[in-house]
Amino acid sequence: MSNLKENFNTPLSLDFEEDKFKDECGVFGIFSKDNLDVASITYYGLYALQHRGQESAGIVVSDGKELNMHKDMGLVSDVFSENTLKSLKGMSAIGHVRYSTTGANNVNNAQPIIGKYKLGSIAIAHNGNLVNPDVIRELLEDGGCVFQTSIDTEVILNLIARGAKRGIERAIVDAIQAIKGSYAIVILTEDKLIGVRDPNGIRPLCIGKMNDSYILSSESCALDSVGAEFIRDVEPGEIVIIDNEGIRSINFAERTKCETCSFEYIYFARPDSTIDGINVYESRLRAGRKLFEENPAEADIVIGVPDSGIAAAVGYAEASGIPYGIGFIKNKYVGRTFITPSQELREKAVSVKLNPLKVNVDGKRVVIIDDSIVRGTTSRRLVETLRKAGAKEVHFRVSSPIVKYPCYFGIDTPYRSELIGANCTVEEIREEIGSDSLGYISMEGLLKSLKEDKGFCLGCFSGVYPVEAPMEAAKDRLE
Repeated sequence: MSNLKENFNTPLSLDFEEDKFKDECGVFGIFSKDNLDVASITYYGLYALQHRGQESAGIVVSDGKELNMHKDMGLVSDVFSENTLKSLKGMSAIGHVRYSTTGANNVNNAQPIIGKYKLGSIAIAHNGNLVNPDVIRELLEDGGCVFQTSIDTEVILNLIARGAKRGIERAIVDAIQAIKGSYAIVILTEDKLIGVRDPNGIRPLCIGKMNDSYILSSESCALDSVGAEFIRDVEPGEIVIIDNEGIRSINFAERTKCETCSFEYIYFARPDSTIDGINVYESRLRAGRKLFEENPAEADIVIGVPDSGIAAAVGYAEASGIPYGIGFIKNKYVGRTFITPSQELREKAVSVKLNPLKVNVDGKRVVIIDDSIVRGTTSRRLVETLRKAGAKEVHFRVSSPIVKYPCYFGIDTPYRSELIGANCTVEEIREEIGSDSLGYISMEGLLKSLKEDKGFCLGCFSGVYPVEAPMEAAKDRLE
């Protein structure tokens, strides 16, 4: 408990984003037969996926003969200028926004990455995490492969390149069958755009269409942003090949079961996305309603923590009859280059990222809805801030079950020793965060808010994962 308490010395303005599961990555790809500006379309697609990664961004374009790439550290709008996009001419493209779950945070590990193989060039961008990359990397190095990065994606690239003499499609099938973990991958050759989704469908990937052009994207919101029509989700264990002949697919895994990451719906995905037939906003709304059924409270106002707690708060308010109101104002312009306030300003409790709307909470009993509690530091600051703003009571409700285990599949989660839910009872967590009451949605409630006829990865709640992690990795993260 003592190590958890030490974390509470950080001000709310600084720890709000740090005490959340970090978004994984976002991928986007387009193959055009309409002479579209594929670089600009990819840019806007990545802009819509910016919430999935803010550390680096990159685009690779093919003109039918060669691949041309630009990538750098920073947000999409920082990495690409109008002149840069004009220089990326071609008929197809892939793009990537990154949050580093494996490998150091530097431009060398930014994606996409390009490799040369016997038949030409290949570029790849990957969302997810492999659980067996070290074994494969060692085998490839023993065979003479030289690695330029420390990321899983280059392992996949080298596997494909090694088997390319059998043809790119066969090489991809062989490579994918050797890896284990979660992945939504977009691959670009001189004349093909290829998408791959892991056999469990842990990471999302969908297909869109714009006239005669096909698009691959991590989320459907990016299709909307470029004016494309949603066609369908890429199925678990499916390889989608798009070229001048059209679109076709290969099912590389015989037994597949869709087990989409439940945190896509709880927190990661944009609310205007639909993943595997489930609208993200509606699932959060249902979770809020179910949360009230399981954890009612007598209060004067229901508020949500921006942004992912808001839909659940609306659902809670609808089910309870308690009015919904805005409780916090979020500064959307605090980016990754945010300068830490001085100690003097910290002591004055400057709320730079979130500030309470005092007129809505002063003198009231408040129900606050958040999507999750990871370490507990943010939750405590939120409660303290509401009390300072005049709230008479603060009832904390969480629209996910208790997070007890780390994730191995493309989400940057703390070690188990740092997860407050793994080390404390609900009552102990309530005491630590200082709320008048605390309630989580149950596992059954979460599944009902999604779709009971579908499968989901619930590893961070139950410790049961769709893909078994290597013993040494599991031992390290679970201690």
